[in-house]
Amino acid sequence: MAAKAAWGESFYRKGNFLCPNPSANLASVQGEGCGSWYSLNETAEPVLCGFCLSSKTVWELRKGEVFMGEVEWLNIFVIIVVAFVGWQAISHFNFVKHLLIGRPMKSEALRSNRTLLLWWIALPVLSADLYSSVAYGPESGMTELVQLGPGAKWLILPLTAATVVLLVILISSYIMGVIAYPNGGGAYAIAKNNFRQPWVAVTASSALLIDYVLTVAVSVSAAIASIASAYPAVSPYRTTLALICILALVIINMRGVADAASLLAWPTFLFMASMLALIFFGFADEMRHGFVQAATPAFGTVPKDLTVLLILKAFSSTCSALTGIETISNSVPIFREPKQKNAIKTYVALGIIEGVTLLGYAYHLYVRGISVNPNNTMLSQLAGVTFGHGWVYQLIIWSTFAVLILAANSTFNGFSQLAAIVASDGYLPRKLAQRGDRLSYSNGILMVAALASLLVAIFHSRTNSLIPLYAIGVFVSFTIAQVGLVRRWNRVKGRHWRAYRAINGIGAVVTAVVALIFAVTKFTGGAWMIIVILPLFVHFSLTISRHYQEVAGQLHIDLVKDRPVAHKVTSIVLISGIQRVVNNTLSFAKSLDTHVIAVYVGFDDASIEKVRKRWQEWGSPCELIVLKSQYRSLLAPIASFIRKLEAEKGKEDYIHILLPQFIMKKGWHNLLHNQSALILRTWLVLHKDVVVTTVPFHLKK
Repeated sequence: MAAKAAWGESFYRKGNFLCPNPSANLASVQGEGCGSWYSLNETAEPVLCGFCLSSKTVWELRKGEVFMGEVEWLNIFVIIVVAFVGWQAISHFNFVKHLLIGRPMKSEALRSNRTLLLWWIALPVLSADLYSSVAYGPESGMTELVQLGPGAKWLILPLTAATVVLLVILISSYIMGVIAYPNGGGAYAIAKNNFRQPWVAVTASSALLIDYVLTVAVSVSAAIASIASAYPAVSPYRTTLALICILALVIINMRGVADAASLLAWPTFLFMASMLALIFFGFADEMRHGFVQAATPAFGTVPKDLTVLLILKAFSSTCSALTGIETISNSVPIFREPKQKNAIKTYVALGIIEGVTLLGYAYHLYVRGISVNPNNTMLSQLAGVTFGHGWVYQLIIWSTFAVLILAANSTFNGFSQLAAIVASDGYLPRKLAQRGDRLSYSNGILMVAALASLLVAIFHSRTNSLIPLYAIGVFVSFTIAQVGLVRRWNRVKGRHWRAYRAINGIGAVVTAVVALIFAVTKFTGGAWMIIVILPLFVHFSLTISRHYQEVAGQLHIDLVKDRPVAHKVTSIVLISGIQRVVNNTLSFAKSLDTHVIAVYVGFDDASIEKVRKRWQEWGSPCELIVLKSQYRSLLAPIASFIRKLEAEKGKEDYIHILLPQFIMKKGWHNLLHNQSALILRTWLVLHKDVVVTTVPFHLKK
């Protein structure tokens, strides 16, 4: 008998029992209950839940069935609506495109509408990716230690402190990058400038592009998780809502709204203010009630099952709070003068705010004894304990959602811009370097959206499931950038070059160690996919580069020796009968002043005789060749005829195939016809060295 929870949660299964709590211990009845349990056995009585997060034994639970008929019907309804809307969008493509994306913009707008930012406006705009990570970074680290029980909660403090130390090292290293590359120096640009081997730069770009995709998936999933914490009823729809958010980001970025920097700064400002207020009021409360409270776990106790590998695994997860740190270094050109000083100011301010937030947030999580709960984020729990569930709590939740969506939005820009640069250098398809109607790199935007949506769907928008894949790519690019800067200081030298080299050298060693920790500790959790995909991506990019070089070599001409020369042309008009569309095509062919031949392929004697008779009645406008196909194929007899003609005419002469094609007034009419002209054109272009022309005839009804 399928029972349904009133709050609309998904169930988790162990044996014959179901529960909405995925971390419940099914072997004990300690602690508070977490909802009602239901038996899968139709004859059994429902069992009241007595399991909770405080249980010491941890079971690995697999997700069970979702007994929610209304969810299934809603999904069916959504599919029907999406299918209908999609059909209407295809039928009225230009109207829908202009409605959603806007009218095309002239290329001059790239220069005339360019906005240079004050450093304090650039701070929230460029730091959204990095600063928003505090919403899930510490929680990701503690998720790795949840199996150790409450005695491991104090470890959030040293883990976060180590992350802040790494933050200081990274910011110092990237300030050196700003000094070295005042026009913007991302990992790809630094590697291309300081390494002769192209694979190094391609590795840096590939690692960043992979990480950008994961950033979109993680940020959007974390944003939806924050909303699900405040409104549990939306939890079953997390994946759907995440996909809707990604679609909205596609439309926003295709319209170019992402350039409205002053507008996009406010969500980050609000989130910063919310986090700092949460920390301040937390300290105020602790000054009244004590810094050691009833819920505060013991400090310094070493859990029995704690290992070095587990600590490193938790540290690597906490380091996910540091992704996006390279954004300011990449964006030096958008600052107002003096660009370098303003970029460095932004880095310093961001480092201070990020460090204070991480340390204060982690400290309050420890003092309040906040536990990991997959249905309620640690930030939501801390905000609820500190402020209750009133308007301040709602403000924190919605500002968290907004800044995480903004982080994903900035990643859309980062991916599309980096992909365009790499594509311009010939390491990715050149379509990624083309700007769309609104001057955005629309193909890159669509690519990152498609890949991120695939990840969200596969991992069901679970942030903690995506984290093991996350950040390894960005730390690989960090390492390459730092090594590249060391090589640059060795080559260029200049003032204080030894100090700069030392800073980047330390950064290179530290980031390499962190990348190695990620690879080892997260390998079985999903990092193996990135370790496999990254070299494949690099190989793919280098293969693309070789292809472009080969094509350029084959297309190159000698301007002195190679000149256009006239050759004899034989025009072949493929006909399916004697109709107005054929008359239109023959008229065009005869206007070219070439030798014209009409070719008809018949499947039986009756149809062939009918065409011959009508051709004579029509006055035989040109030579008619009739081919009989015993196997009802158009391609085989036409291919055989072209081979014979090539043997007769010689290699220097041209064979010109003209295909009559009538164009429907309405798109759906195409489904009612064979589209043989399209099939023939595709086959001839791919398999024969002939010139193919489609002569359209537009139907009026």
